[in-house]
Amino acid sequence: HVGVSNATPLPLWRQLQETAIFLIAIRAGESSANALSDVEPALRPGVQALGFAVLRNLGTAQGLRDSLARTKPPRDADALLCCALALASGDAQDAAYDAHTLVNQAVEAAKRWPATQGQANFINACLRRFLRERETLLPAVLQHTAARWNHPLWWVKRLQKDHPQHWHQILQANNARAPMTLRVNTSKQSVADYLSALKAIDLIANRNGEQGVSLQQPMPVERIPGFAEGVVSVQDAAAQLAAPLLLRGLQPTGTRLRLLDACAAPGGKTAHLLELADADVLALDIDAQRCERIHDNLQRLGLRAQVRAADAAQPDTWWNGELFDGILLDAPCTASGIVRRHPDVRWLRRESDIAQLAAQQHLLLQTLWPLLRVGGHLLFCTCSVFRAEGEVPVQTFLKNHTDAALLPSPMHLLPTSAAPAPVIPENLEDAPGLEDHDGFFYALLRKV
Repeated sequence: HVGVSNATPLPLWRQLQETAIFLIAIRAGESSANALSDVEPALRPGVQALGFAVLRNLGTAQGLRDSLARTKPPRDADALLCCALALASGDAQDAAYDAHTLVNQAVEAAKRWPATQGQANFINACLRRFLRERETLLPAVLQHTAARWNHPLWWVKRLQKDHPQHWHQILQANNARAPMTLRVNTSKQSVADYLSALKAIDLIANRNGEQGVSLQQPMPVERIPGFAEGVVSVQDAAAQLAAPLLLRGLQPTGTRLRLLDACAAPGGKTAHLLELADADVLALDIDAQRCERIHDNLQRLGLRAQVRAADAAQPDTWWNGELFDGILLDAPCTASGIVRRHPDVRWLRRESDIAQLAAQQHLLLQTLWPLLRVGGHLLFCTCSVFRAEGEVPVQTFLKNHTDAALLPSPMHLLPTSAAPAPVIPENLEDAPGLEDHDGFFYALLRKV
């Protein structure tokens, strides 16, 4: 049973039904956030935990399904079967339930769900056979690349090409759980004092970067000490590099820095800029609803920025003609660097997305560069590990712009986890003290 506080424990078969519906939504192209929003609140925490575990082991599950079934079962039965196989074949140390319990409850779910009642005997037969023959079935299935690494084959091949020395470690990191990392607002409290405050209430955490603190156990944001007061924000350690990188050595032409955060939602980097600098910040996002999240984050932190719902690629709709001292371009990308935090991404993306998104990145670079003053900085970043969304567009831009100089930058910062053999960032000196973080790309450009 998966329980929720102050409520009757919820039976696992019910959770498995909802997890199968969650997987159906992902396979239909919905994001995990949208799919979870449709789950009733009492079931949502359990479904998210089970659903993310399924997505991290879906390649293996689909390989097992192909070995156990002569033909692919109907959509709903296939989703329930793959959910059970993913959870039953995963790492035993991470499993919340033993394999026999999962199988029994999955069969119960099939019998009680009208969409799968006709396939209940088939699901039962497949799962019982898996339990009997696990020791021979699983090794055979894991000979296949997608099943072993739980990523689409095209994704693995691209990583092998882009990062021939580190591709397998990137995939290992992707399949690990991401820590809950906080950014301390050092204008309100030092990192050392915040760590001491956590220790005083028996919360275990470690420093992660200049202003980062990673909690050993995640918790709801409303329970995080200092969150409501604006002392800390939730932000991955690699994402925390953006604001200090852009500001490094940047001097205002007037009394205050004039900064643009071009793709700002949900506002974490906007807030970080304001925590670190006396600046006038214009935060843009094309999505008006996501702009509300920027407002909410800034209000909690007691910070102010000009927030506008606008397309950064169309400055004639929002730019007043005054040049910026600094531009943060956190460009749209495949999100291939934050897969451990969003395990649905690997199954939602298509290889063709990379070229389309790289074209958007190129357009944004071309469009925003004229809005930067001479001597100003533009920080181009993506949460991607694919070179087509990092090194390639930057090198192309530099070849075509003699007024752009590349300053020391982390470039491709590859994801690491607390697991053995972490991936080493390409430029470790530009990412000091990071231990457990997502994948990002950073290139700091100066107009000369």
